[in-house]
Amino acid sequence: MEDSAQVSALAALSPVDGRYAATVAPLREYFSEAALIRERIRVEALWFLQLSDGAASTGTLPETVRARAAGLAHEPDSEAPAQVKAIERRVNHDVKAVEYFLRDALKAAGAAPAVLELVHFGCTSEDINNLSYARLLRAARGAVLLPELQKLDAVLRALAGNHAELPMLARTHGQTASPTTFGKEMANVGARLARAMQRLEAVGILGKWNGAVGNYNAHAIARPELDWLEISRRFVESQQLLWNPYTTQIEPHDWIAEYCDACAAINVILIDLCRDIWGYISLGYLRQRLSEGEVGSSTMPHKINPIDFENAEGNFGFANAMLRFFADKLPISRWQRDLTDSTVLRNLGVALGHSFIGWRALQRGLDKLSPDPARMSQDLEGAYEVLGEAIQSALRAAGIPDGYELLKSFTRGQRIDAAALAQFVAKLPLAEAERARLAALRPSHYVGLAAQLARRFAADDQIR
Repeated sequence: MEDSAQVSALAALSPVDGRYAATVAPLREYFSEAALIRERIRVEALWFLQLSDGAASTGTLPETVRARAAGLAHEPDSEAPAQVKAIERRVNHDVKAVEYFLRDALKAAGAAPAVLELVHFGCTSEDINNLSYARLLRAARGAVLLPELQKLDAVLRALAGNHAELPMLARTHGQTASPTTFGKEMANVGARLARAMQRLEAVGILGKWNGAVGNYNAHAIARPELDWLEISRRFVESQQLLWNPYTTQIEPHDWIAEYCDACAAINVILIDLCRDIWGYISLGYLRQRLSEGEVGSSTMPHKINPIDFENAEGNFGFANAMLRFFADKLPISRWQRDLTDSTVLRNLGVALGHSFIGWRALQRGLDKLSPDPARMSQDLEGAYEVLGEAIQSALRAAGIPDGYELLKSFTRGQRIDAAALAQFVAKLPLAEAERARLAALRPSHYVGLAAQLARRFAADDQIR
């Protein structure tokens, strides 16, 4: 008999819950339907406790009721999501189902009818939803997204440090250019990723708690003597969120747009890396470790394809199509509220799931790589024309006119070898010692401060 989880994965419509289900498992705790229901229960229970313990209290809360509410605010029962869904099928409203679930649970714990009226008091569904999504996105960022990116950051720092001095031919516009080192190229990407991670980490996560159109209408008419602004602020901030007092029925989602845009920017950087690595593999500069038993092609037995980088690039592109859409769509809502954000928000986990799949695939690919110094050297030693920049710079420094033009005539469109370069340098109007220094120069020596920069990046995780 087939394993039920395997059957479910094979029948899944989305590859996130099918082919890649095991990879994205860490995100399921934050972006599944069950996760959203659990978070809604927590928010409802927290609000009930704040009201029952504050100025809106209808009397002393029995300890059994308080304990039940506190338990639900901390960790709802494992069967709670299924129970809420059963109620939803009856009432056809997802948030109202959570309210009824909580009322039933507190009633069973001994709550009086007057106490039960504090459940969902003054709330619109979006009060519950916006805090639930905010809590989930904050938690996922800290527990899953940034830690996974930090693994990538560590891999890039290791590559930068281990290969800081490994020279390779650079290419600008696809043509031979002044040499660099493999470690420095990894440092370049790593520094970009580090800054982009910092941007994601810095996105402020907002929450609102102000009723049907954002004006505390119901609150003020029911209990006009209470300072509802302060109560709202305390409630939102108690959940480590930033309080947004100026909203319509919905928190405007600007911060979610920033969050999605920050994730998309990370993916853009990593697409750039995937494509460069793919090219270096194609040139033979990088080799991939053979995985025993793996098949590279259904017909060509010799192949070891750069599939991890291609898989990562594809997932990043798909993720960004959604993330950019979220950033453009979510801040827009007709008048005081429309429902177009509801189904879109439910797909946050899909977009972040494809990002996560890409991050994992990229790590897997990077872990298999080993540079081929001999192959890199072969191209370097066949590109003496790149030393034209070095020599014309030395002529400029010596105050000799038209150094650039002189080297342009000698090198542009030409294949230059060591002998030709030595003959050219011998005729330059420079001191003998300077001519000897330039004649001895090789492309592999002409890497500037690349190694120093790569080591600096690798050694200092504060570099952004």
